[in-house]
Amino acid sequence: MEEKLIGRLESAVARLEALSVGFQGGGGGGDVADAATDPSIIAFDDLMGQYVARVSAAAEKIGGPVLEVTKVVQEAFAVQKQLLIKVKQSQKPNNAGLAEFLKPLNDVITKSSAMTEGRRSDFFNHLKAAADSLTALAWIAFTGKDCGMSMPIAHVEESWQMSEFYCNKVLVEYRNKDPNHVEWAKALKELYLPGLRDYVKGFHPLGPVWSPTGSTIAPSKAPAPTAPAVPPPPPASLFSSESSQTSSSKPKVGMSAVFREISTGNVTPGLGKVSDDMKTKNRTDRTGVVGSSEKESRAGSRAFSKTGPPKFELQMGRKWVVENQIGKKDLVIEDCDSKQSVYVYGCKDSVLQIQGKVNNITIDKCTKMGVVFKDVVAACEIVNCNGVEVQCQGSAPTISVDNTSGCQLYLSKDSLETSISTAKSSEINVLVPGAEPDGDLVEHSLPQQYIHAFKDGRFETTPASHSGG
Repeated sequence: MEEKLIGRLESAVARLEALSVGFQGGGGGGDVADAATDPSIIAFDDLMGQYVARVSAAAEKIGGPVLEVTKVVQEAFAVQKQLLIKVKQSQKPNNAGLAEFLKPLNDVITKSSAMTEGRRSDFFNHLKAAADSLTALAWIAFTGKDCGMSMPIAHVEESWQMSEFYCNKVLVEYRNKDPNHVEWAKALKELYLPGLRDYVKGFHPLGPVWSPTGSTIAPSKAPAPTAPAVPPPPPASLFSSESSQTSSSKPKVGMSAVFREISTGNVTPGLGKVSDDMKTKNRTDRTGVVGSSEKESRAGSRAFSKTGPPKFELQMGRKWVVENQIGKKDLVIEDCDSKQSVYVYGCKDSVLQIQGKVNNITIDKCTKMGVVFKDVVAACEIVNCNGVEVQCQGSAPTISVDNTSGCQLYLSKDSLETSISTAKSSEINVLVPGAEPDGDLVEHSLPQQYIHAFKDGRFETTPASHSGG
């Protein structure tokens, strides 16, 4: 009897010693095996096997950039699984330890975001939908009500709302063209709603459950590269230090003054023009073929520099590219036609005039940028901008504003039928001609808050109105 008792004690001591060694080494193989058999980890495996596999299967049929970004999504979920296992083995970390814990996930999310930067590809909406959706995985960073995050379930739902705008664009574009793209978009949505949301609801509704006796997570000794800092909130006034008021009651200042000057026609003679030798098709230093070494060097440079070299050129006779122009208020595109598009990226404190009809205009990641155009065949898109002013002197079927803070739209009499769509944007004002032929423009603020009421079996949505005292 005593021998059996001693044997059991020795066995227990051996297991405790093995457990201690495992914790000291960051989790031994036995600990990993135990964590891997936890019901929450098994359920996450099922989530990946059901939902991630469906997105991947659809991406395999599409290929190209869609498949590449889907592989990053797959990698991000695999990283989250490893983090969930680590949660089972570790004590709740402090802020520095949490940053070290989240670094692998942050690296993957950063990789996906990098795929949406630069010039827009034909699959931009796919890339943006997938990249934005991965922020939902940050629910694992929730440490309590005072951590500055929404509760895990709400965080997943809010994060999907960020990417649903682009996912819907994919559905609309390919609804009658290619069922594989439609399947990919639907599968991506179901990965998060209900997939990830239901998983978090079932196992981590109050955040990850850390081990009370596990190993501690300490930041690495060598300083690791961190994620880009959260940008500061936009200034209260876009182009001046004064508070915003109705444009008709104040003299024009800043960018608005530039716009008024352009409208009078006094600035045009002094604007710089694009000569023939500036166009890509006529430049001898451009062959149009990018070698693999050049691609690698460009990719490497993006990792260290957020701002590339300024560009102002016509590429392949089809696309005007205006990139990284800083403080240039004399930019003008004169020789253009309705088959060409204009892509404005990364510009700041500049003004661009487009003197002719073009097919499409995209303004992406610009700050305090002014764009004046005459006619557009398809649409003018304003994406990821802060403090921009856009003036349509002719007609435009659609103007869309997405993820933008501070946007002034100036419409002419010919563009009053324009359809304006907004998403995830604030401070959107539209200025239209007044009743008097030579009168001031009348400013209208587009609502950014809505009231949803359930009536007669459906929701009715109306803009919220505010009355001042």
